[in-house]
Amino acid sequence: MARSALVNVMVQAAFKAGRSLSRDFGEVQNLQVSMKGPGDFVTQADRKAEQVVRQELLRARPTYGFLGEESEEIVGTDGQHRWIVDPLDGTTNFLHGIPAFAVSIALERNGTIVAGVVLNPATDELFVAERGNGAFLNDRRLRVAGRRALSDAVVGCGVPHLGRGHHGKFLVELRDVMNEVAGVRRLGSAALDLAYVAAGRFDGFWEKPLSAWDMAAGLVLVREAGGFATDIEGGNRIFETGSVVAGNEHIHRALLATVNRPVPAR
Repeated sequence: MARSALVNVMVQAAFKAGRSLSRDFGEVQNLQVSMKGPGDFVTQADRKAEQVVRQELLRARPTYGFLGEESEEIVGTDGQHRWIVDPLDGTTNFLHGIPAFAVSIALERNGTIVAGVVLNPATDELFVAERGNGAFLNDRRLRVAGRRALSDAVVGCGVPHLGRGHHGKFLVELRDVMNEVAGVRRLGSAALDLAYVAAGRFDGFWEKPLSAWDMAAGLVLVREAGGFATDIEGGNRIFETGSVVAGNEHIHRALLATVNRPVPAR
């Protein structure tokens, strides 16, 4: 695939951070069996990866803004462009030695995500999309799956953990979806979940609440692969609501209807 200069910068930053995470991931697997555990080490790995990405991106475009999970936002003098970065999406997986985590980098222009890169350093899978130029996995063009019925679909989701999200409401949503689909999967990385929708591995995906850096790169991947991604109400207020529903036209519509069914009165 032909990449723009900006996307090449994003890919280079992702690989550089990915190499750092890969080294630390091997160490985490060793720390798993120690009494101390890997918690503090992973926090340092996360911050180090963001610093690597931040330095690479701002070196190439010093006037752009920067929004990352691990540091304060930089408001760029450019006023039109902003990098949105999650240096380690899937921290809990990383912490437990599970090879499903990602470096996620997106470029926002005038409020629209125009490019995205998602790299899983553990599998060397690089997902890249640029608005108007399609979505790719290691230079292979991607298309969302073509299934039309939820009964044939495998969908991904996020599961609210301790201290986060409305567990009761999610269980109602999960029950309703389980009754309609062929299978439900939970990867533990929203960036990879959305990349998997773009690649046709998942037919759909829904989750809330999420932050902008969890979703930004994945949104352009899904859309450039021919899919739909909206907030849970079917609108475009994804970052404001912290919610996303994604899939092809048919699965997206059906999944929206399913997760928005009224909660039955007791």
